[in-house]
Amino acid sequence: MYTIGQVAKQVNMPVSTLRYYDNEGLFPHLVRCSGIRKFSDNEIEALHIIECLKKSGLGIKEINQFFMWVKQGSETYEKRKELFETRKSSVEAEIQNLQKALSLLEFKCWYYQKAIEDGTEENIQSMLPDKLPSDIQKLYDASHE
Repeated sequence: MYTIGQVAKQVNMPVSTLRYYDNEGLFPHLVRCSGIRKFSDNEIEALHIIECLKKSGLGIKEINQFFMWVKQGSETYEKRKELFETRKSSVEAEIQNLQKALSLLEFKCWYYQKAIEDGTEENIQSMLPDKLPSDIQKLYDASHE
């Protein structure tokens, strides 16, 4: 069993966030000894799920719904699986968007380094849109899909 302070350090999260999650009912089996919250490995695992779902775009209300399904047992397996499949698709789309942005950032870093070296953008402009060095062309193309 862990205190709220120990858990906060372990998962790098403010104590206030852990209290908020508890108040929202996300730790239904949390043990209290003399009013002190005692976290088990189950609550720590729940925290990993909570943070994953938050990062994937869900709010506390939807996360709480997931934990309600968990309490309901095996008849909610399909709903839970569907939730994770939906979140997975959302994260994959976000990764694609971020990869496109990263490609453009890498291209522009090269672009301006080359402009600094040449003292002009004219040479680069003459290579656009399809006469860039092959590695840079891949970045350019990926960022303009």
